[in-house]
Amino acid sequence: MTLTFEEAGEQQRWYAVDDGVMGGESHSTFSVSDEVGRFHGDVSLDNGGGFASVRREPNGFEPTLTDAKGIALTVQGDGRTYQLRLKSTSLGDASAYRVKFTPSQDRFETLHFPWHAFEAVRRGTVLNDAPPLKPSDLTQVGFLIADRAAGPFCLRVASLKPLN
Repeated sequence: MTLTFEEAGEQQRWYAVDDGVMGGESHSTFSVSDEVGRFHGDVSLDNGGGFASVRREPNGFEPTLTDAKGIALTVQGDGRTYQLRLKSTSLGDASAYRVKFTPSQDRFETLHFPWHAFEAVRRGTVLNDAPPLKPSDLTQVGFLIADRAAGPFCLRVASLKPLN
């Protein structure tokens, strides 16, 4: 699974799941230009909101991730903290494995996340009794921002690759 943004149809594979599902007013989108993906939008704390997310199905990523030691993510940030989220058949529908990161604002950097760095969460609460992450069970990959700060955000993503 090497996810890059050179393919013309990549932008259409991503979809937003924002706090509007619970009455919030945040909004986000995922766009692709110049071979870089951009998770961007605006977080609102109004009406009990405060998160925005995008996700996509892995579409055949699992076989190559099964042998990987984790994920290498090449990103550039805006000073805010994001989450890389992995949905899995091992967890319930409202749960995911996450790792938090605050990437450099000045340049793209590659962050390395071994599988053990991911924690299982359900609506922001850590699930201490969850099974360990199994790459073969992944059903979605995505990004989320929920840093309790209102305002615009933009995470630039150059690639997501297996960590060997």
